[in-house]
Amino acid sequence: MDTKRLVIGTIVGGIALHVVGYLIFDLAVWNFYLANAGPATGAFRDANLQWAIALGNLSLAALATLGVASRAGAPTIGGGFTAGAVIGFLVWFGLDFILYGFTNLWNLTVVIVDPLLSAIQYGVAGAVIAAVLGRMAKPGLREQRQA
Repeated sequence: MDTKRLVIGTIVGGIALHVVGYLIFDLAVWNFYLANAGPATGAFRDANLQWAIALGNLSLAALATLGVASRAGAPTIGGGFTAGAVIGFLVWFGLDFILYGFTNLWNLTVVIVDPLLSAIQYGVAGAVIAAVLGRMAKPGLREQRQA
């Protein structure tokens, strides 16, 4: 994968992760998370640090971009959704269970539900990444040899 495709995929993926994450986690299911919090108190900020969330989304969008672009053939929206969903599920399944083992932030219900919701978020981002990368011309053999 060339740098231009990685950067563009990361940017559009980061935006998609941020928007879909806000819709799912801040609007649709925030009360579910509050109702299933663990005994830790004072763990949540009154106002989210959007710059930190955006930075994290960009990092994870780079991972999703690498996953979408590494699939054989031209990226498709369905393939991008699948790759993104698998990446999102595996990342958050692992992180949620590790955090569950070390902290008292959530009860087990959240730890099980969160990776499923994350799979949707990352699936949408993967589909967006695939749609954008699919419209971009891949560098030809000549350009690859010169790079």
